[in-house]
Amino acid sequence: MKEKLSLLTELIKLASCDKQIREKEYDFIMVIAEHLGVDKTTCDKLFAEYIEFTPPKSEFDRILQFHRLVLLMNIDQNINSKEKSFIKSLGIRMGLNPMATDKVLT
Repeated sequence: MKEKLSLLTELIKLASCDKQIREKEYDFIMVIAEHLGVDKTTCDKLFAEYIEFTPPKSEFDRILQFHRLVLLMNIDQNINSKEKSFIKSLGIRMGLNPMATDKVLT
């Protein structure tokens, strides 16, 4: 469960990069939470709590999380450098190939 909460926390951090969380971003995070089996109340608490980052164990799950981050970044169609930097940094922390992550972000 800790890994799931960590993944949601990273999505919340990304959504917060531009200092406001838009309704579309919140809705997307809630859909991911539901998919992960995390209830709304627990997910809402993550907006005020810090959960230490725990990268997914399998490469497939790390790539899936990276994909979720990219989708969330693009949801408001307003991509800024802080969001790109956050995703790139997290990709490296997850052990993803930096060249591949750069290519996706381009």
